[in-house]
Amino acid sequence: MTDVLLCGCRGVMGKMIYECSQTDRFSDKIRVAAGVDIKDGSAETFTVFRSVNDVNVPVGVLIDFSHPSLLSDVLSYALKYRVPAVLATTGYTEKQKAEIQSASEKIPVFFSPNMSVGVNLVADLVKRAASALGADYDVEIIEKHHNRKLDAPSGTALMLADAVVSGEERPMKHIYERHSERRARTKDEIGIHSVRGGTIVGEHDVIFAGEDEVITVSHSAGSRKIFAAGALKAALFISDKKSGIYTMRDLINEVNL
Repeated sequence: MTDVLLCGCRGVMGKMIYECSQTDRFSDKIRVAAGVDIKDGSAETFTVFRSVNDVNVPVGVLIDFSHPSLLSDVLSYALKYRVPAVLATTGYTEKQKAEIQSASEKIPVFFSPNMSVGVNLVADLVKRAASALGADYDVEIIEKHHNRKLDAPSGTALMLADAVVSGEERPMKHIYERHSERRARTKDEIGIHSVRGGTIVGEHDVIFAGEDEVITVSHSAGSRKIFAAGALKAALFISDKKSGIYTMRDLINEVNL
């Protein structure tokens, strides 16, 4: 049994992860032993601390689904107690990503912009498509999320853009808006467009537009349960790993959990 510290346990995703951990799929493998959240509440069956610095319950893995501003505290706790960390929050700055990289030299860190196994398989398909189609096809990415999402573009959209660049194997630039300039697009552009509205869980389309042909690779999330299940899989995967950065691709390449 793997005991988990769940940071952001009273948020939407935190609650979803706890509920998912109670299902037959995970209940005999993983348990939320403690949580961290500044919100008030009393329905949990585990102790909730207001700060990760107050946690006094031994755990085997940390899952963070809180807020980017708490990264330093989360990593400090993980480093102090040598606890593997699953970082499921998005919107990190380049400086914070460097902080994550530094921590991974001492502890195992699972870091993925999207915790869905399906999305990460789509990223592989996008890379293969970009490699096969090349510069003859223009690439545009459209991402859609609910009206409460803070960061734009989404971390997943940027991950898919990176997959395009990796497949093309040539320098390309991200274009986030076109209204400020009147000019034709160039071949080294990846257009990235964000939609925010309603309760959209998450939709991503990667469009390869060529002469007389359009190819679209898409993923649509019907529920946040896929992200919760992915985070729990990541926690089980990383619980016995040595220090380093791990991604969903590493998990997919290993045995199914």
